[in-house]
Amino acid sequence: MKRTMSVIPYRIVEQRESVNEVPAGIELIQAPKIWDKTKGTGVKIAILDTGCETTHPDLKGRIVGGKNFTHDDDGDPDNYTDYNGHGTHVAGTIAAVQNAKGVVGVAPEAELLIVKVLDENGSGDYEWIIDGIYYAIEEKADIISMSLGGPEDVPELHEAIQKAVASNILVVCAAGNEGDGRDSTDEFGYPGAYNEVISVGAVSLDRESSDFTNSNNEVDLVAPGEEILSTFLRGKYATLSGTSMAAPHVSGALALIKVLATAAFERDLTEPELYAQLIKRTVPLGNSPKLEGNGLLYLTVADELSNIFESKVVSQLISLES
Repeated sequence: MKRTMSVIPYRIVEQRESVNEVPAGIELIQAPKIWDKTKGTGVKIAILDTGCETTHPDLKGRIVGGKNFTHDDDGDPDNYTDYNGHGTHVAGTIAAVQNAKGVVGVAPEAELLIVKVLDENGSGDYEWIIDGIYYAIEEKADIISMSLGGPEDVPELHEAIQKAVASNILVVCAAGNEGDGRDSTDEFGYPGAYNEVISVGAVSLDRESSDFTNSNNEVDLVAPGEEILSTFLRGKYATLSGTSMAAPHVSGALALIKVLATAAFERDLTEPELYAQLIKRTVPLGNSPKLEGNGLLYLTVADELSNIFESKVVSQLISLES
């Protein structure tokens, strides 16, 4: 029996010809406040998805290569054009360039490796995805971003992910959109439910847990996943909703965190250490851990806590002196 996987179901809210703004989701996770320190330069992110519109004005400067594993374009491995839109939207959230027009991504100077493992219909064989993971390992990606999923726990897929993590690659996956809004039920989709991956659930721009987001004990954190504006086909822009939109916020954020951590520790951190740095930058929202994991991605939380404590210390010193 042929085994297939597909894009995590998503909803197109709106398409627009042109925009000029920092998307609200990017603002919510505080990415712009990090850009004076880093924009993700030198970090390579492999996007396993439906390909990418490489000519999009907000993306063409960020793509460093890629490969097609699908049957689209007669299986031409060098043609990873996106005919679906999903992959292009994910790419924009991660690394759309900062060029005073269009949109900007979380890490606008990160490098994108486009790994087309889903066809124009958003569907792909497990073998394509597995081969895509090994390709990302060979190409020495720092991060793998996968906004895709299926119901089957396939050992070969799990093994490929384990090898990626063993190669010090951070693997980010959408948790899935089969949720019912309750934490009393578990919804599992793969690869998002594997313990080795960073599983990302969705919240609204008002920080409310999304009704569709999967709940289970493998969810690591949440990010904006409703009404997310990003790049789309034919040079346009679209607003989409789904955990597919939440995962790339985390992938881009990890590019920023990797650069910051390397500078702070003066060495390359391991995958577990970088994961710990990510979780340090989350804020609990008061939901069940099965819905939100460790909480909402919030890149400046450490700085803000430090400012709060410094203010308290100064206030205490002033009161002692008076």
